[in-house]
Amino acid sequence: MEELKRLEKFQTVVSSITCHSLLSSSSSDSASSSRFLSNLVLFLVQPCGELDLDSKLGLLSEFLPKISGPFLEEISRSLELDDEATTPLNTISECQNSCVKRSVMDNVDPYMSQKHQEVVAMVGLDAMKRANSTLEDFSRSYFMFHRLDINEPQSIFRYLPVLSFTESYIYQMDALNEKIVSESACGSQVIYSSHGWNAESRVLFETNPLKPLGDLLEREALLTNRVQQEFNSGEEYWALERKLCHALSNKNKICLEDVMRAIHLKSFDYRVLNLLLYKLRGEEVNELHMDFLSISEFLVEVADDLFDYEDDVLENNFNVLRMFVGIFGSSNAPTELAKRISEAEEKYEEIMKSLDPHLSSNYQRRCEEATKEGGKISGHSLGTWNIPAVISDEEAYRSAQR
Repeated sequence: MEELKRLEKFQTVVSSITCHSLLSSSSSDSASSSRFLSNLVLFLVQPCGELDLDSKLGLLSEFLPKISGPFLEEISRSLELDDEATTPLNTISECQNSCVKRSVMDNVDPYMSQKHQEVVAMVGLDAMKRANSTLEDFSRSYFMFHRLDINEPQSIFRYLPVLSFTESYIYQMDALNEKIVSESACGSQVIYSSHGWNAESRVLFETNPLKPLGDLLEREALLTNRVQQEFNSGEEYWALERKLCHALSNKNKICLEDVMRAIHLKSFDYRVLNLLLYKLRGEEVNELHMDFLSISEFLVEVADDLFDYEDDVLENNFNVLRMFVGIFGSSNAPTELAKRISEAEEKYEEIMKSLDPHLSSNYQRRCEEATKEGGKISGHSLGTWNIPAVISDEEAYRSAQR
């Protein structure tokens, strides 16, 4: 059972509740209220013997007025006395001929921070397939900094389980965030507040989406402070992506500092994998290598954004060129972006002089290979940049492509 599919179902229900104005805007905690009602709706549509929807609603109409606060408090206290007790909804699972221990509501929203519940990190096969290209690139580009030979199978398979699971989990969360951003661009039911957030995205991301992964790594003695910092960077990037893409699609003002912060945060998954590899090998983090790779990651992300520019416009994805057009205008954006690229290249070349000559040579060779292969890869060729023609009217461009 894939966690991402459950989250998508939950998102659909939350959006429907918002669209039909079933939740009063005066609620003191709209995110918690939306979460509660969405869980209730999802529970009601679950099969339960021969009861149809009208029968279920009739039972609720009869039963709910009889429930009081003291009654619920009594139930809550009785459950807390027994560590083995499950939620009351589990008793209803008999209607579904189910033997799972977690309740129906727990199943539809696994990232909820429920009491007496431990959320287990899970990944789907599709996410693992899609994460493969990143893992291949990471192995070919980063293993050399750990003195690992990519041509030796044991160098890969020894660390593959942890690296693959981690990247696959992050990919699932990233895909979900992009789905929310895309819905915002096409004017669907996702509604943003004045702060660039919405109740639906808060429900999905306020409960620390990377915590289940962090808990798993902690049990394996792999969660370091640096890894946790990169998890925080990932959540910050997702928030900035939602904020910036929404602002751009609504022609609102964009802050350059936010854009530059986002492009630097975007490669947080590579840094997580790199830090995990240090931990797996029992070695101290090489700060010189981390600094060098950080600049390289920035250049790679810019190169990828230039390669994917048209697609990102269509899908309303974060793209540094899109953002620069929104800030500086279509005529000045390429020049302003070129300045940032030149500054990063100078830092890149300066730090490269401090690297071991053999390592420097190998990494340059890898960049050349990646550039020839094309696509979304870690290679970038210094001084040879191709900035595509900017799209000044994104709405017209999207309409023409439909």
